[in-house]
Amino acid sequence: MRFLGAFRLIGVCLLMALVWQVQAWRYGARIELQSVAHAQALSRQSQAALERQQAEQTKRLALEQQLNASDQQHTQELSDAQRNQAALRDRLATADVRLSVLLDTTATGSTVPATSTPGGVVHAAPRARLDPAHAQRIIRITDDGDSALIALRACQAYVQAVAR
Repeated sequence: MRFLGAFRLIGVCLLMALVWQVQAWRYGARIELQSVAHAQALSRQSQAALERQQAEQTKRLALEQQLNASDQQHTQELSDAQRNQAALRDRLATADVRLSVLLDTTATGSTVPATSTPGGVVHAAPRARLDPAHAQRIIRITDDGDSALIALRACQAYVQAVAR
């Protein structure tokens, strides 16, 4: 009987060891499934972050190209305005063009006759020519104003592009 009791004890121990091993396998399989699910979730999150980064990079590149084109346009406008102003200054200096102002004959009671072409009848309002030095100063002032307006438009275009 003692012999039979020892076999029972060994059988129970083997049964417990077997149950223990089965539980360990099941637990290991569950941990492995959780680890695979976690790895897949991390992979999906990484992919989503990469896609967001690529989208942001594409938007940034498009904005840079748009700002570049806008900058080139405003640089060209400024160059054209400066070239036109220089041509006007040259024409004023060589007396090809004279600046004149309208006279208000009603306020002063002046009877200054309007300049007319030879053999022509004057129907225009009376005008007076400006001194060439004053005309040059006026041209410089308008040149500065044109440059400021072009720079302002460039700044506004930049702010609008960046704010989008």
